[in-house]
Amino acid sequence: MLRSLEIRDLLIIDRLDLNFQPGLNVLTGETGAGKSILLDALGFVLGWRGRAELVRAGADQGEVTAVFDLPPDHAARTVLDEAGIVAEDELILRRINTADGRKTAWVNDRRASGEVLRALSDTLVELHGQHDDRGLLNPRGHRLILDSFASVDVGPVRSAWTALAAARRAKSRAEEALAAAKVEEEFLRHAVAELDKLSPEPGEEASLDVRRRSMQSAEKIRSDIARAQAAMSDQGAEGVLVDALRWLEGVADRAEGRLDGALAALARVLVELDEAQTGVEHCLSALDFNPYELEQLEERLFAIRALARKHNVLADDLGDFAEGLRKRLAVIDGGEGNLAALDLALAEAETTYRRRAARLTEARRSAAKRLDKAMAAELAPLKMERAVFATAITQVDAGPDGVDEVAFTVATNPGAPAGPLNKIASGGELSRFLLALKVCLAGNTPGLTMIFDEIDRGVGGATADAVGRRLAALATTAQLLVVTHSPQVAALGAHHWRVEKNVAKGMTTSTVTPLSPDQRIEEIARMLAGDTITAAAREAARALLD
Repeated sequence: MLRSLEIRDLLIIDRLDLNFQPGLNVLTGETGAGKSILLDALGFVLGWRGRAELVRAGADQGEVTAVFDLPPDHAARTVLDEAGIVAEDELILRRINTADGRKTAWVNDRRASGEVLRALSDTLVELHGQHDDRGLLNPRGHRLILDSFASVDVGPVRSAWTALAAARRAKSRAEEALAAAKVEEEFLRHAVAELDKLSPEPGEEASLDVRRRSMQSAEKIRSDIARAQAAMSDQGAEGVLVDALRWLEGVADRAEGRLDGALAALARVLVELDEAQTGVEHCLSALDFNPYELEQLEERLFAIRALARKHNVLADDLGDFAEGLRKRLAVIDGGEGNLAALDLALAEAETTYRRRAARLTEARRSAAKRLDKAMAAELAPLKMERAVFATAITQVDAGPDGVDEVAFTVATNPGAPAGPLNKIASGGELSRFLLALKVCLAGNTPGLTMIFDEIDRGVGGATADAVGRRLAALATTAQLLVVTHSPQVAALGAHHWRVEKNVAKGMTTSTVTPLSPDQRIEEIARMLAGDTITAAAREAARALLD
């Protein structure tokens, strides 16, 4: 329920504070007094698209604040939750429009976008008038209205449609993958065979490269070590030293001891030389390798690197790359069987969707009969007992909401052809059709504040009284704000405001005043008599109020 509306510096409103009540709230006033400005202000704070220039002349900015009561089960709480805004029992919407056109909005003191405001608006307020294109007069919304009247759950059909769409996408992707795989089947089989034959391991390329460098290095230094070994052998230094030792030992006894030191040193040299020879032999043994092994190692290393370049992957990723190719081959090898399984799943999804859509169609056709009957009962009090309202259901392409198109048609005179609601009915008739339909739908949209903008235009007398009584009946289950020029409708309001336009010091402003019982008599008398209010008009006003 809309509890209050505060307007600051908007169009011709300087400052306005309105407190609304449950039930039927009526707003009356002269044409041009500013009644539509109240709707513009409410539409602005709800994010509706409206006038571009809203700020009052001379003001820096215009501001509107609307406060709604929010019951625990209100649909607006879901919108707030999705927007990350904490829901409370009181919902405060505030929006500012600066003179340069910038707009800023808050929801419960949290910055919010126009999109969030409009989503909240759909759960808070419903506007109806002779030129309403947001609800009943929009044929695209008739199916939703019928579903609301029938209280049908479209969820099972939507979930079946989602599953059907997923099954179709899965089959399509599988067919595309199979077709693409078959195009490259020859390449895949050759590449997998080549990779399987080589079977590279992660880290193998680096390991082979280290071993190759080691072998190449050993080959370079081994020849020098071998030459050093030859120089120290019995054919080299060892043989010469042994000969020298033998010669010296042969003459040592005649040298009277002068060769003893030399002989001892030479013996030590031979011992050291033997140790050196042993170390060199061990080194040569360690550096010994089969040249064929180096050749094989290099062949595998180069093969791995060549495959990595060929497939444009790292050498260590060849194994994973091969696995990916195998999976693509598996798509080909198991493709037909997989497609058969997907065809079966698709058929089951289609069967489920058709079954649920058929049940939904049956529920809608049954509800359409009930709605047509309820409308006939409501049109009679509105002096349209000869008019015929019919809900037409035709089959359309399948979708998330089933296979039905719903359109409300009317025939205003016996024997006249039926046609679309917004094309057949005149302005006054259209207003009454809309009101009757809203009465039939009452209770299916709890928590909404319904606004009727001059919906009684074009009717008068007993018909206007019937319109007022239907509005009053509708207001027993909802909050209604009715902008009206009909005294019969105004007299049935539970709460009455008068909208007036004043000019002071060259400035035009609009005010809204709640009326006391005596003031209501004067206002309704004015609506009956015009500028000159007579005693008879006052008596007539009292009679209407009674």
